[in-house]
Amino acid sequence: MGLFHFLIVVQGIIAASLVGIILMQRSEGGGLGMGGSPSGLMSARGAADFLTRTTTILATLFILLSISLAFVAAKKGNSGEIDTSLQRTEVPAAPTAPVTNAPASATPTVPAPATEVPLDK
Repeated sequence: MGLFHFLIVVQGIIAASLVGIILMQRSEGGGLGMGGSPSGLMSARGAADFLTRTTTILATLFILLSISLAFVAAKKGNSGEIDTSLQRTEVPAAPTAPVTNAPASATPTVPAPATEVPLDK
């Protein structure tokens, strides 16, 4: 497993942790904030400080890891082959009307048959 794959896994873990921490924070409407004892680390003030600090750290790690992933991908510079197995190689020509040399007034005008059912009856 290469460095790029390892960084992708760490990026996913940080992203999931960041989502969880953000959802635990108290919003104006209450959110998913945790209840508990009024004193200690998980008091209203202590939890807000802890969750805010954790969010800041995780967001910074997420941004730095994103930048480092971009550098690793650019450094790798591997332009892999594009899979063209499903690509159509030949475009079918559109059907055209036969070309005749007869004058337009000599050809009878016959309406084309309907290919769809009319909507109004």
